[in-house]
Amino acid sequence: MSWAVEEWKEGLSPRVLQKIHELESQVDKLKKERQQRQYQLETLEAALQKQKQKVENEKSESAILKRENQSLMELCDNLEKAKQKISHDLQVKESQVNIQTGQLNSCKKDIERLEQELKR
Repeated sequence: MSWAVEEWKEGLSPRVLQKIHELESQVDKLKKERQQRQYQLETLEAALQKQKQKVENEKSESAILKRENQSLMELCDNLEKAKQKISHDLQVKESQVNIQTGQLNSCKKDIERLEQELKR
């Protein structure tokens, strides 16, 4: 079949044949270059898609972490409020204990005084 492709060149001058050969070589070279560039383009497109997917995954993970962080901050706020309430309750109870201790001491003094009066 290649003989049919070459048949049209019969009768052409050597100079024209040389120029045709140069042009065919240049076409082959450009075809190879085009194939290489096409491969590079496909490779870059695949890498771009991979990076886009990675970015989407990271955005998703970031959103999850933000929600978790918000939840933890709310939990910390609730714990802080509970701590403050417990601390306040403790202060109230300590105050009550101090009052009752004072009353107990006062009663002890009254009992000692009454016992002294009874001994007399």
